[in-house]
Formats: sequence, structure tokens, C-alpha cells
Amino acid sequence: MKVILSIKPEFANKIFDGTKKFEFRRRVHKNDQVTSVIVYASAPISKVIGEFEIGDVLHEELSSLWNITNEFSGISETYYREYFKGKNKGYAISVRKAELYKNPLCIQEAFGIHPPQSFAYAKVS
Repeated sequence: MKVILSIKPEFANKIFDGTKKFEFRRRVHKNDQVTSVIVYASAPISKVIGEFEIGDVLHEELSSLWNITNEFSGISETYYREYFKGKNKGYAISVRKAELYKNPLCIQEAFGIHPPQSFAYAKVS
């Protein structure tokens, strides 16, 4: 099973060039059958550009999570702290086997949905 995540283009590109090995989230999917993430690069790209396999999903206190992930976070600590403002814990999805699509997809045509705010379960055959 796969989920679709909306990710800012600058961070999506870092996932596919290998410099960002963790995708941070305030909340994640609950279904333990999910093994892959489909990446929707938000505006101005506004396309599904690739996918990656999920490694570990870390759920830690924010300082611990940063200490574990910062080397391959792809973001600054300032951005990290601002993103998780008001939270005590956060999630980091470990990226494995990232694959950039040769031809980006329209999310509406490919999956019949609008871009998700947090995540959406993908209907794939």
C-alpha cells in the first residue's frame, strides 16, 4: 500500500538527489501496510514526480529526533523547529530507494484526488 504526500519542491528534489533521507511530519498514516510514499511536489510544480520506499518511521521527542536525523535532514534546524512548533514529538520517515519518474503525473488524472494537506492513501492497481 502507498500514501501520497505533498512535499515542497525544494525538499522533494533533495529526496531524489539523495541529500534528504528523512521526510518530517507532524502526523503520519496509521496503516502498517503502507510501504511506499508517492511524492506530490507542491506549487509551482504541482505534479506527482516520484516515489520512495519507507524505511523506519521514527517518532521521537524533538531534540532526539533532530540529533538522529540532522545529518541527512535536508533542512535547517531553524526550519525544523518552526515546522514542529507547538509539538513535543515528531515523525521522521526514512527514505529508501527513491525513484524519480521520467514523466511527472497529474494527481487528479492519475489518482482521482486533489493534493492532500497531510497525506492520502493511494488507489493504485
